[in-house]
Amino acid sequence: MREADRNPYDEAADEVVAAGNRILDADEQADSWDVASGLLAGAVQFWLYSRQPCDNPMCEDCADISTPERRLKKLLEEVREHAEGSDYFDAPNDMNFGTA
Repeated sequence: MREADRNPYDEAADEVVAAGNRILDADEQADSWDVASGLLAGAVQFWLYSRQPCDNPMCEDCADISTPERRLKKLLEEVREHAEGSDYFDAPNDMNFGTA
């Protein structure tokens, strides 16, 4: 991707992957699952922080994030979208890989 085409979304995603790789490279004993879970925990915290509704309880722009349950629903929708769009979503060793 050309530098001119980069945006904050791409930069943030690349930084998370780079952070995970740095942690694993720096500690041979580090477990990739633990590192991934820690990165996810941080991403969830930041996502929730960024989705706080404004101080107007009737704000139409904030309606879909106006309660913790609504924010969680939006978060899970976004996570599902990213997971299903990932190159790693389907794995050759999946139990159902190649079944019709």
